[in-house]
Amino acid sequence: MKYVSTRGGMSPQPFCDILLEGLAPDGGLAVPETIPRVSAATLEQWRSLTYAELATEILSLFIDDISRDELATLTNAAYSREAFPGEPMVPLKPLSNEISLLGLSEGPTLAFKDMAMQLLGQVFEYELERRGTTLNILGATSGDTGSAAEYAMRGKRGVTVFMLSPQGRMSAFQRAQMYSLQDENIHNIAIEGVFDDCQDIVKALSGDLEFKTAWRLGAVNSINWARIAAQVVYYFWGWLRATPAGGSEVSFCVPSGNFGNILAGHIAREMGLPVRRLVLATNENNVLEEFFRTGVYRPRSAAQTHATSSPSMDISKASNFERFVFDLVGRDPAKLSSLWKQLETQGYFDLADRKAEFEERYGFVSGTSSHADRLATIKRVHQESGVLIDPHTADGVKVAAQYLEEGVPMLVLETALPVKFAETIREAVGVEPPVPEHLAGLADLPQRVVKMACDAEQVRQYIRDHAPLPESEAP
Repeated sequence: MKYVSTRGGMSPQPFCDILLEGLAPDGGLAVPETIPRVSAATLEQWRSLTYAELATEILSLFIDDISRDELATLTNAAYSREAFPGEPMVPLKPLSNEISLLGLSEGPTLAFKDMAMQLLGQVFEYELERRGTTLNILGATSGDTGSAAEYAMRGKRGVTVFMLSPQGRMSAFQRAQMYSLQDENIHNIAIEGVFDDCQDIVKALSGDLEFKTAWRLGAVNSINWARIAAQVVYYFWGWLRATPAGGSEVSFCVPSGNFGNILAGHIAREMGLPVRRLVLATNENNVLEEFFRTGVYRPRSAAQTHATSSPSMDISKASNFERFVFDLVGRDPAKLSSLWKQLETQGYFDLADRKAEFEERYGFVSGTSSHADRLATIKRVHQESGVLIDPHTADGVKVAAQYLEEGVPMLVLETALPVKFAETIREAVGVEPPVPEHLAGLADLPQRVVKMACDAEQVRQYIRDHAPLPESEAP
């Protein structure tokens, strides 16, 4: 299995090379040369597997430069009882006869990002040790990626993390999870701006090939293909638990801002998983919903990006969207590059002539949710089922209701536990969400964060000042 760039300027690379690279050298994103297929017979054979065993089976289709035995060791370490203490792991949580949650928030930071990030922590350490080198991870977070990455990478040999987050745009719990970490290899930088500003800085520094190479920059954001591959696993896991032997179609509803989570569903569907619909749910920042409704992709400026009560989706430039458009234009890098050049010069591109394919070919539909919708959904679900859901999951439950079909299970991907967004939960139902025992004193811990202007050069200098010296400069 080799990987190429969506923009055509990278020779085919093995998995472990793109694992450490982040953006491709031409500014594109790494994608498999071909998507592996899984037969119905193989799906049935997977029904009895543990989550770690299923991860080994699926990831081995994308990774052939790590031996299968070593990959199994890594997946077992990533999906251990210590990291994911719930029983069963990734449970189905019925909310009604029609809708169930896929419980992805049982990990160390109580968010779905743990599902991929725990694996990345293991694979990064393994590969860096194998190569005898180090890596400086530069990332951006709108809330959950940062803490999941930092908890997965803290104390890992050879890895230093520089995580950018938007000042004042995350919940107090999210900030406390990240900023309370005191590990020497973790650096939190709060940027004056929104998530898209943080992401732009990451892309600017990652796109500077001389700086990227000299300081060995890598990525844990979903621009890293390993994140997407790891997330593909839980779509298969959910399908296997929602269907009887012999199988049937299932729909998934995914709250999405950066398109990485639902892109993994797209990959699973392309691999042959019987997915009826991929329902994309957005909040008021509905750039992606607008695309699937109209065919026009028009990212918004920082000033036009709303601060909402589902803040992890306050994103107007979906970095993973490029991978789906690559498939949409027939995996033609010249067409893809032309669209992104138009995006840079005109601020949008229009694929309305391909609109019929969105659902008919790829299963995509979409919808939006507002603050009032979130509050009403959280309250209704709590009254009807006794289950508390977080605001992002509520966006998913609200939009999922528009696309229910008789005989087709609808799985809403849970994004986080409600304690991470206590203010909105209190507003919706008037109760305090429960805090897991091991995080009870989180808000009282000292926090370590550097505040910085929205300036790529300041971030560049901070990395120079705090990263391990490049080998060429080491004493």
